[in-house]
Amino acid sequence: MNLSLNWGIIMDHSTDFVIELRDLYGPMKNPCFTTTKFSFFFVSIMSLVSAGGLIFADDAKKPNILFIFADDQCFETIHALGNQEIQTPTLDKLSRQGTTFTHCFNMGSWSGAVCVASRTMLNTGRFVWRAQAVHKTSERERKEGRWWSEYMKGAGYKTYFTGKWHCNAKAPLAFDLAKNVRGGMPRQTPAGYSRPKADKSDPWSPYDPQFGGFWQGGKHWSEVVGDDAIEFLDDSKSKDNPFFMYIAFNAPHDPRQSPKAYVDKYPLEKISVPENFLPLYPHKDKIGCGPGLRDEKLAIFPRTEHAVKVNRQEYYAIITHMDAQINRILQKLEATGQRDNTWIFFTADHGLACGQHGLMGKQNLYDHSVRVPFMVIGPDVAKNKKIDSPIYLQDLMATTLELADVEKPKHVEFNSILPMLDGKPSPYPSIYGAYLKLQRSVRTEKHKLILYPQAKVARLYNLQNDPREMNDLAAKPESLPLMKKLFAQLLKHQKELEDDLDLKASFAELL
Repeated sequence: MNLSLNWGIIMDHSTDFVIELRDLYGPMKNPCFTTTKFSFFFVSIMSLVSAGGLIFADDAKKPNILFIFADDQCFETIHALGNQEIQTPTLDKLSRQGTTFTHCFNMGSWSGAVCVASRTMLNTGRFVWRAQAVHKTSERERKEGRWWSEYMKGAGYKTYFTGKWHCNAKAPLAFDLAKNVRGGMPRQTPAGYSRPKADKSDPWSPYDPQFGGFWQGGKHWSEVVGDDAIEFLDDSKSKDNPFFMYIAFNAPHDPRQSPKAYVDKYPLEKISVPENFLPLYPHKDKIGCGPGLRDEKLAIFPRTEHAVKVNRQEYYAIITHMDAQINRILQKLEATGQRDNTWIFFTADHGLACGQHGLMGKQNLYDHSVRVPFMVIGPDVAKNKKIDSPIYLQDLMATTLELADVEKPKHVEFNSILPMLDGKPSPYPSIYGAYLKLQRSVRTEKHKLILYPQAKVARLYNLQNDPREMNDLAAKPESLPLMKKLFAQLLKHQKELEDDLDLKASFAELL
């Protein structure tokens, strides 16, 4: 672990000479220097002093960063975190080896391609609407150094990328090495939509290579990502500089394909229909989630329990297949002797509905679609710990910059989660959510308010009593004071984030 100490006094016992680190290193870069980190650094320094030499923190080897990124993975899809149907042995092991943030969110999207917004926020560090403002000029942002990987390069990291990119900056230029850079999703075929049919017939198969998709090129894309990562780890073991690996799976995005052996792990009779299943979501058209949205076309309208089971079977199977590839990567990390000095982060760009509330995509503000898994494994990180305080997945950029001893740029709005690992509170008293100009939400620890301005519909949920968001409390007269309070918080978020959607006109009763 790279430890940075920007001020302090170290006494050389042999000469009683006092060295002021402030004078050597300049102003403080990292205000989050914990007691634990100081103790470790001080002991190390004094040992070196006693031996007649002195090595400063900047000379120590910085930690490697391994970032593993899933696509469309809901927080509810890990066995160790509560889903007893799914098999995720590698992710289960990671959760035991580190700390899991159980309430991690994507902030929102200006596009039906939620992936684009999420990844632009992640790589620029900007909140959603200011990320939108630079989205089309992302390559210029990169050229001018305002990009995640460019900061890591400047900190001395060998940067590497493979898999799904979906940003407007050029991946081959953003990283020292980029392999098999993929687009937004594997190409779907017409047979992959509106299935299985109402009579349970199905023209499509998740393991038949004739349908292309993840099978395009002859090897499943998740396995290609695994191969690429392993190759880089083999090469990096002989290098002196630390690495920053950005490993981006397309899985479990649709078309949800995997080898037959993985699909067979999930017999339909053992797949449950979600507790919050609906045949149709009542406001689907006015919130942008009707039959015209590509994601929602994946299953038939109205939804049937059988269709949802099949979609969930394939969703679980591709996640388990990805889990196996992650295991291969971690085994190679261990075999090359690089594990001890490596921080591992696992998350996803957003969640996904797979039958919950009658929805099949990520273009909504329910937890299944905005909440993702987030795991941190690294030196001195508490094992088998869960932190329930809220974060955004895009906090990852600021976190790795702190680990790399890079001063947080002024335009980076998301926050490092390292202080939270040391017991500090979340910097977010409430979580903002947005989708186009069609949906807005604010979420506290206990409640969530969702607003649909076109439909003039408000929905209120008590998350502690109703974590599946099934019982709308908005129509209850006694809920109005709480809704007004939450609405005021949402308006404050809008002002801070430069969200120009006028909610007051549609919800005057909440003022």
